Amino acid sequence: MAGSRSGSSTTLTASVELQKSNHRCRARDPERGRWRGGRARGSLCLQRGRAEGEQGKKGEGDAAHVIVKNLRVLGAVGVQDETIAFPIANVDSPALEALRARVPGDRPFALINPGAAWPNKRWPPQCFGEIASFLRDAAGLTPVVLWGPGEEPLAESVIAASSGAAILAPPTRVPDLVALSRAAALVVSGDTGPLHIAVAVGTPTVSLFGPTDPARNGPYREEDATVSRYDTCGCHYDRRCHQPAWCLEQVAVAEVCAAIQRRLRSTMADSSRGADASRDSASSRGFRLEAEDRRP
Repeated sequence: MAGSRSGSSTTLTASVELQKSNHRCRARDPERGRWRGGRARGSLCLQRGRAEGEQGKKGEGDAAHVIVKNLRVLGAVGVQDETIAFPIANVDSPALEALRARVPGDRPFALINPGAAWPNKRWPPQCFGEIASFLRDAAGLTPVVLWGPGEEPLAESVIAASSGAAILAPPTRVPDLVALSRAAALVVSGDTGPLHIAVAVGTPTVSLFGPTDPARNGPYREEDATVSRYDTCGCHYDRRCHQPAWCLEQVAVAEVCAAIQRRLRSTMADSSRGADASRDSASSRGFRLEAEDRRP
């Protein structure tokens, strides 16, 4: 992702909160392609990096975010502007027009992106389906499931598991993803292109990370929530899982629901402090947030 550096050096910190869950979620083995059951366990990790103390400041050594690493290249040609900006133009989108014909303009929606090129980055579709139900019931959002080439059956599986909450997104091109993300109240995704487009256009995100490090590859904004198993994954930056237990199988639906609540609550707080309504405010995005006991 392109961008330019922030003027002052800031510390890459983490907020880690433990949540216990006995939620059972059947998961597809990302290497063998089989369904297998397992009890979800572990901790909720809402982070901009790893736990505080496990890494230095943004830009320090190997812990640097990829944006920072790429921006260092500009120094070789004398570019000193350190402002982070993603100047992505507004685009016309037939996909957004088609979606608005199904979801009225005053009805907020969330994008769910279940696909990824790496099999071990794909959280199980039935878990995404439960997240869709939560988004509808707890936040009043219409969940819209994105899909790319060859992923329509995956998206349909999410919809089938959503108890009637989710709808299928229209076919999309990259400009459509830009427009849809800008219009969405929230994007929930693994570590893949649609997530990073949403971050670039300023949409609140909740993301799931397994074999890749969110401190290096995740959303750059401190406010965005990341549920990570990178620290326990045994297949770092490998496209397939080679371990007896797949790390993303250990992510409980309740953990992601908690991350969604926190991210939406921070958006509401930004709105109450007078944040720019065109980017990241609850008033412009239109969602509501029910009490925490609405989690699955």
